[in-house]
Amino acid sequence: MFRALGNILILITLVGFLTPPAFALTLFYPFCHKICYKISDYIVNVCARRLFRILRVYKKFKLSFSKDNFESLPKQFVVLSNHQSLLDIPIYMNFFPDRDVRFVAKDTLGKNYIPLVGPMLKSHGHCFIPRKGGTTLVMSRIDAFAKRCLKNNWNPVIFPEGTRSKTGELGKFFSAGFRRIADATRLPVAICVVDDGYKINDIQHVMENMHKINYRAKLLKVCPPPTTKEEQVALLDEAKALMQEQLDKWRSGQEN
Repeated sequence: MFRALGNILILITLVGFLTPPAFALTLFYPFCHKICYKISDYIVNVCARRLFRILRVYKKFKLSFSKDNFESLPKQFVVLSNHQSLLDIPIYMNFFPDRDVRFVAKDTLGKNYIPLVGPMLKSHGHCFIPRKGGTTLVMSRIDAFAKRCLKNNWNPVIFPEGTRSKTGELGKFFSAGFRRIADATRLPVAICVVDDGYKINDIQHVMENMHKINYRAKLLKVCPPPTTKEEQVALLDEAKALMQEQLDKWRSGQEN
């Protein structure tokens, strides 16, 4: 009973500070992109961090960010990461607090009927891939996204699994999207890994498991820009191996 009341209070608190920016985005999105961009910045830089503070205090939610290898990060780069939950997006926004990161995501996240999320991501220039779009459409969107990233000094984030892992195990890595971004940007690649997000990858388990979570993120390696198809595929294979090695260490208790 006390846990249920606590969950209700947390939900009320979250709704309280997220409702104003959500309403403002809905109001201004149809006709004022600049205002929406500023509101989206506020959500990313203020609301997301406030959300994690609330969850840490009231739900014992833990964040563990390893800053190893950060000194090797160049001015601009592509992030390759595994994918476990929708929280991976705000997690990486907080993991790279001084860098603008933008994501390649399924277009369902950009729908206007998803309060706050859709207008915010669209206002910020993220890339939305249609579930049933043809190859030509998908690649044209990725090309346009790559150009926006280069122009605005954004750092594109791509999840080569293409979908969230429900078990935390690494899925098959698909190369087409990454290769297109690598060809279009010619940027170094930051291989990263996250873990524990799969325990809260649906609404039912968010409040049930939040107190059990230690959401980890780590930068594993920074690689030079891959310039050929063979180098791109080899880099994906190396990234998957490094991610698996780190996941095994975390889960076996070899590394806190």
